[in-house]
Amino acid sequence: MTSTAPSFGPVVIGLDTSLTATGIASSNGWCRTVGYQKARAKDPGITQLPHPQRMAALRVVRSDVIHHIGRPDLVVLETPAFSRAGGGGHERGWLWWSLYNHLTAAEIPVGLMDPRQRMLYATGKGAATKSAVVDAAARRWPQYETGGDDNLADAVVLMAAGLDWLGHPIADVPKTHRKAIDNAIWPDALAVAA
Repeated sequence: MTSTAPSFGPVVIGLDTSLTATGIASSNGWCRTVGYQKARAKDPGITQLPHPQRMAALRVVRSDVIHHIGRPDLVVLETPAFSRAGGGGHERGWLWWSLYNHLTAAEIPVGLMDPRQRMLYATGKGAATKSAVVDAAARRWPQYETGGDDNLADAVVLMAAGLDWLGHPIADVPKTHRKAIDNAIWPDALAVAA
């Protein structure tokens, strides 16, 4: 999914990592998902690949995400949900740490929001359903066409929170929602041209 809303001010990327659908949203007006895709319906998922092919697939996902991130002024990265059930925990962890390592090595400032802070910023509640976050993102930031994709909606929320933290909110957010910004982890110093 893409959108063409123009951006003025700092470039912020919201990043919601996933093996199959990493959500990426840019303050330059676009959002998209990047991830491992099976070539055929009978192909195994990334966590079922033999280890050499799995590592190669993970590197491709990482490279695709890095390509789309570019050199923004700030990336707001959602921290892993440690309570999340299901397979692929090692692979998801590798992807998250690999992207975090790339960003910090490239001296790209990184803000960190946990899932509850992201939900709070979007909905005013620290516990919200995926559909509530999708609906809130569609109402508050309609210029970002998420098509109901929760990965894209999450990325838009992260990006919007980063812009808000920098003093460039793209929409009015109630004080209850903004508490999420106060509790997130932000870079110590950030020199961004306004």
